[in-house]
Amino acid sequence: MTTFWRDRPVFVTGATGLLGGWLVRHLSEQGADVVCLVRDWVPQSEFVGARLIDRVKVVRGDVRDQALLERALGEYEIDTVLHLAAQTIVGIANRNPVSTFDTNIAGTWAILEACRRSPTAKQIVVASSDKAYGDHDVLPYDEDAPLRGSHPYDVSKSCADLISQSYSTTYGLPVAITRCGNFYGGGDLNWNRIVPGTIRSVLRGERPIIRSDGMYVRDYFYAEDGALANMLLAEKLAQNPTLCGHAFNFSNEIQVSVTDLVRHILELMESGLQPEIRGEATHEIRHQYLSASKARSLLDWKPRFTLDEGLRQTIGWYREFLGVRA
Repeated sequence: MTTFWRDRPVFVTGATGLLGGWLVRHLSEQGADVVCLVRDWVPQSEFVGARLIDRVKVVRGDVRDQALLERALGEYEIDTVLHLAAQTIVGIANRNPVSTFDTNIAGTWAILEACRRSPTAKQIVVASSDKAYGDHDVLPYDEDAPLRGSHPYDVSKSCADLISQSYSTTYGLPVAITRCGNFYGGGDLNWNRIVPGTIRSVLRGERPIIRSDGMYVRDYFYAEDGALANMLLAEKLAQNPTLCGHAFNFSNEIQVSVTDLVRHILELMESGLQPEIRGEATHEIRHQYLSASKARSLLDWKPRFTLDEGLRQTIGWYREFLGVRA
């Protein structure tokens, strides 16, 4: 813990999401003066359920509303902006590409333009994704790999990432970018995702469902580590302005198939259930994982949690949330 965040006016978008809940918790614990943009009321979210909302100021509105953003940044004299708000579900993006593009791309340029017009905004961190890279044959991805998303969600993150870089290059905006692996952790209420869906199924005594063929390989990253990574990058950006415009991968640098992940969760939960593999997933990248070498060397970063530790914490959270102790 440092004194960097004490009394610092911080603006967070996406506070009701998985990553946002962990971020607001840590910012509050470190004494930041947090202002959150909230569009939808999600009572089951960590932001509301854990009463994090009682520790922050709330601005109600949409991340695409540039006038609202400018008002909030100005009236609360925001120093640091952490932009997490996005439509994050690949399946929803495939079914609803326009709304995904609108939120993820227009929402990003709206917050960046509001920051450009705000004289107090000194550090901006934009949460991109490993999906911004698209599909590459050379693994692991490093930050020099081109951004070439093909499917709607991937394209939305590629575009938002490039727009963020352009605001740094063209206007000197003090923005940096995080690209993280597949988030999991307590607070994820998107039950179609493999980790919460599997845990809930086991707690109900039901076979977990794998919607793909189970062979997709991902780099799974604990959400609390992701929140801390965003905070660290903001701190380093304040200390070292030459980091403006840089993107950083944050990852445990592991390769885990969906089937192996599900089986590991079953082992940790001491369940004899067998997954039901449906083979329905389409328009997703087959194999991804990241190199975090740049973050280790330039930011002196390393993850706090292994996959095993993160999953144990996550299983405990869902036991509590769903009221299943055994």
